[in-house]
Amino acid sequence: MAGHPQIDELDKKILSLVSKNARIPYLEVARECNVSGAAIHQRIQRLIKMGVITGSEFIINPKSIGYSTCAYMGIYLQSAGLYNQVLKQLEQIPEIVECHYTTGEYSLFIKVVTRDNEHLKDILSGSLQKIDGIERTETFISLEENFKRQFPIS
Repeated sequence: MAGHPQIDELDKKILSLVSKNARIPYLEVARECNVSGAAIHQRIQRLIKMGVITGSEFIINPKSIGYSTCAYMGIYLQSAGLYNQVLKQLEQIPEIVECHYTTGEYSLFIKVVTRDNEHLKDILSGSLQKIDGIERTETFISLEENFKRQFPIS
């Protein structure tokens, strides 16, 4: 596979373990893989340098800090040429936690997390609809997240 990093079965096992728990100690990974802690450290550093692992993070549960509304929005642009201009303005809105450039009906598809529906309305009318280049939006409120997972390592 040209252009794709070469990973072996040990790499896959390491990725499977750390994707389930980024805070797992290297020695525990080493025990699971039957190799030394130093070997795990070297492998993980190599996977980071190759761009296979792009970081680790603490995931904040939005509901636990008062953000109970999750919505997805399709954004129609007035013109495809306005993409970069609109993207820069969307990045300034902290409640937008994901943004995807898409094919199909919408130019952009975003995920927004807000305190409640009133806050969502404020983002829509006070922020999004004031951005030059956005023709209109279509909003989908998520009633419940059924599951979320890492990409499978096979």
